[in-house]
Amino acid sequence: QVQLIESGGGLVTPGGFLVLSCTASARTFNDHAASWFRQAPGKAREFVGGISASGEYKNYASLGRSRFTVSRDKAKNMIYLHMSDLLPEDTALYYCAAPREEVYPVSEASTYAYWGRGTRVTVSA
Repeated sequence: QVQLIESGGGLVTPGGFLVLSCTASARTFNDHAASWFRQAPGKAREFVGGISASGEYKNYASLGRSRFTVSRDKAKNMIYLHMSDLLPEDTALYYCAAPREEVYPVSEASTYAYWGRGTRVTVSA
């Protein structure tokens, strides 16, 4: 069992920058891919981006490909989501997720067995 805890959300103005963090409770987290999803009010959960077990491969949804960057620090059992040029439509609850087996960050939510509770990001003037 892997517990995931997100942090770093908050209120930011349009065009701003924010870094989300996800801390895992088990070192086995480092053996698998890890990803970020988000869910805006009234909308379905969607894939944002993810990183492979090795950290060498990253997969991004088109929504943030040029603005968002996923990274990981294996020494700390953590992954990060760096978000820049934030837009009001980026307002959502952002979740960290990890699969049981996958080493590559697929976009399908059903692949992921472990989820955090989310950290809220609000982009507003």
